[in-house]
Amino acid sequence: MKKLLFASSNPGKIAEMRAIMPAGIELLSPADAGFTEDIAETGKTFEDNAAIKAIALFEATGIPCFADDSGLEVTALNKAPGVKSARYAGEPSDPAANNTLLLKQLDGKSNRKARFVCVICLKTAERTFFFEGEVKGHIAEEAAGEEGFGYDPLFIPDAYDKTFAELGSAIKNKISHRKMALNKMLPFLEYL
Repeated sequence: MKKLLFASSNPGKIAEMRAIMPAGIELLSPADAGFTEDIAETGKTFEDNAAIKAIALFEATGIPCFADDSGLEVTALNKAPGVKSARYAGEPSDPAANNTLLLKQLDGKSNRKARFVCVICLKTAERTFFFEGEVKGHIAEEAAGEEGFGYDPLFIPDAYDKTFAELGSAIKNKISHRKMALNKMLPFLEYL
């Protein structure tokens, strides 16, 4: 079985990636590889942050690694929260506060179009690859649903009338921005 390190300490993201990963790949978290340091996401773009994490973990462990940076871009807010999605309401990261702030900023706005974006950086001994995925939709008037994490209770993907949190992981894992980016990455796993 090939080992692949996923540069995330977010339990929701790790579970989501493990559910999506094909057979024959053992997906490790940083803790599984003995890596417990925080990696500062100092980049200005999703690509920057994904690369910072993937390269740092590969250099520390020698295990082929991928990292994603993802976020929500809302049209009426000039693509905010964007790269600051996890800490939109400030430090430390607080998903409930982020959702509350987003709804407050969209109050009275008719354009609620949004998209989730995911950029994956795959770092192997030989190469560095980037893959992007997106899912378009809009922001609900209020939070709904119990599953998922982050902005899932607010985001309604196109062609659906429920939030990601209402749709559940089985549907989300088929249509999410991470799934779209991961689908592009899978053919490159032969480089492991």
